[in-house]
Formats: sequence, structure tokens, C-alpha cells
Amino acid sequence: MDADIPYLLLTPGPLSTSRTVREAMGTDYSTWDVDYNERVQRVRRRLVALVVGRDVPLNDYTSVLMQGSGTFAVEATVGSVVPRDGKLLVVDNGAYGARIATIAQRLGIDHTVVKQSETEPADLHQLDAALKNDSAITHVAIVHCETTTGLLNPVEEAGAIVRRHGRTYIVDAMSSFAGVPITMLQLQADYLIASSNKCVQGTPGFGFVIARRAELEATQGFARSLALDLYDQWHEMETKGGKWRFTSPTHVVCAFDRALDELDDEGGVAARHERYANNQRLLADGMTSLGFRLLIDPAHQSPIITSFQYPDDAGFDFQTLYDKMKSRRYVIYPGKVSVAPCFRIGTIGHVFAEDITDLVQQVGEVIEEMGVTLRGTVPV
Repeated sequence: MDADIPYLLLTPGPLSTSRTVREAMGTDYSTWDVDYNERVQRVRRRLVALVVGRDVPLNDYTSVLMQGSGTFAVEATVGSVVPRDGKLLVVDNGAYGARIATIAQRLGIDHTVVKQSETEPADLHQLDAALKNDSAITHVAIVHCETTTGLLNPVEEAGAIVRRHGRTYIVDAMSSFAGVPITMLQLQADYLIASSNKCVQGTPGFGFVIARRAELEATQGFARSLALDLYDQWHEMETKGGKWRFTSPTHVVCAFDRALDELDDEGGVAARHERYANNQRLLADGMTSLGFRLLIDPAHQSPIITSFQYPDDAGFDFQTLYDKMKSRRYVIYPGKVSVAPCFRIGTIGHVFAEDITDLVQQVGEVIEEMGVTLRGTVPV
């Protein structure tokens, strides 16, 4: 752990960053500055290269950056690419799938929801049936890693179904992009959405969308918002050398550019995924050895964040655990599911095996201080 940070964020983002990423925010840039806008263009190209694979012409795909949190980029996409006479199908098996449905509802977009269990991967048979039975559906949206629980959805298999039915495919890869190896071709995705403060290990401030160029070019005039008009933002960047329409988060872009360098230095997405997966294995093994139970079947568990059920001991209190762990320099995360009381611990960011090993030891000591017995847990 860096000596100059007060604690380690074991959350799904914002997450702990390297000292050099934070230092990259030390220079002030004008949004009109040529050097800065060239950096924006470089970031855009690098994002596309991360997910198109080696055999795909880069010009077939493009990317656009959007100010705000990841949800801003999700709302920009949903609100800008579904035409006025279109219909969106949302796969909802967690809080972030539900959020996409809420966005569609607020924007007055015709939509349908395939609602499924929060602790099980998306049911592809239901998806297939919904597309078969409703020809009005034009677009499908699904979350890759539901950070509600840490569940990974079968986005590649879902993409094959969506493509077979000839619909447009939107993947919310907010928490998985650069942490789980994926390509646009594997997913058969038309739009892939993520943000600066997740597995690339940058700081919060913007989201981004990687898109099939032909799909995005066809959406001019679809947007239901001025500030969140994805096409207009893309067109501005394409035609004006990386310039944003409105004030951009210059410092965050510089940090992100540096974070991309560090991703390359680590060995790319495959190497980062290996580190995250090792972190998660150490965490799961360590916590279960203490007596905690996992919420998600390991077969569907992501390396991003892991949910642990509350102990059955009435003396357990999450806020006490949280406060005591923070005093020991570890910040964990409350649960977000309706089916079981649980808490979550992230394993992404500038976090390494020794951090996880120490974390587990600290959790064990805190549980002992609390006088909690880990004999059993509340069943799902």
C-alpha cells in the first residue's frame, strides 16, 4: 500500500490508484489546448484498440468520451441510440440493470424488462423468447458484471442471440472493461460502455462508449438530451481534433492517459485480469476459511467484487465492521441485494496479493474483537 494514502479502497470504483496516476493530474490544461486535445484523441484510439482485437480494422469502431460518472455515459447511450419509434429490452438481474430500465422510463423510451434473480446469471432462454415474441424490440441492454453482487453475466452468449434476431446490442461493461478480457467481436456488441475510474485504474470524471462507427453515425438526431447527446459529442471530437462540446475534466483525462500507460506496462488486460482473479481467489478462500459464506456461485463470480453473507450471529453489525476496518486502512462496501443481507469487498484497482492477505487477517481480528461467532449465515 502506498505510504501517502490513508486507506485502500476495496470497492468497485472509485478505487485505489497509483501515485503516478494521481501525479498526472498536476498540470492545468485549457480545453482548447492542442496538446490536451491530441491527448484526448490518443485516449480514444487506445480505448478502441483494447477491445477490437488484432484482426479488425480500427476504423470500423470508434469511441466517444462523456463527462460525468459511468451512469452519465449509460444514460447518454440509451437516450441517444434508441430511435423515437424503437423499443429497448433490458436484462435486469441486479441494481445496474434496473437502473438502465429506470433511465428508459424517465426518458419516455418504450421498453420491456426481463427481470431475473439477483444471484443467478441472465437466463438466455428468456432473452431469446422475448426477442422472438416481440418484433418491436430494436435494442437490447445487459450489464456484464453486476457489481450489485459481483455476478458475471453471459454477455457473449447473449450477444449471439441478439445478433441472430438482428437487434442492436448495448453492453454495460462498466466494471469489467480492462479487467476481464473481452472484444467487440466476441460480444457482437454495437455499443460498449465503461468509465474512467474502474479497471483502467483512473480517477472519476468521465465515462466512455466504444461503438460500431456505422451504428453511431446513424443516430444523428435521436438524442433526448442536449448535454448527453452521444452523437453530437462524438461528432465534435471527430471533426475538431478531440475537442469536447462543453468543459471537459482535463485533469482526469491526463490521469486516465497515464493509467492506460500503466495498463500496458503491467502486460495489458490479460495480465491485469490475472492479478484481479488472484486477488479474488485469495479473498474468497481467506474469508470462507474464517467462516463467511459467498453469496454467488464461484462459477459465476467475477474478479471485480465479492459478496459475503452476514453471519447468523445477532451481534454482527456491518457499520462496526466497516468502521474498524477503515481504522485499519481498509475501506469495504455495503451490500446492495434484496434477497440476503450481505457486504462486498472489491479486488480491483492498485491492489495486490499482499494487500488481500493482510485484509483477511485484519477481518479475522476485527470479528474476534466484535465477539461474533461465524458458525452459520443467513441462507439465501
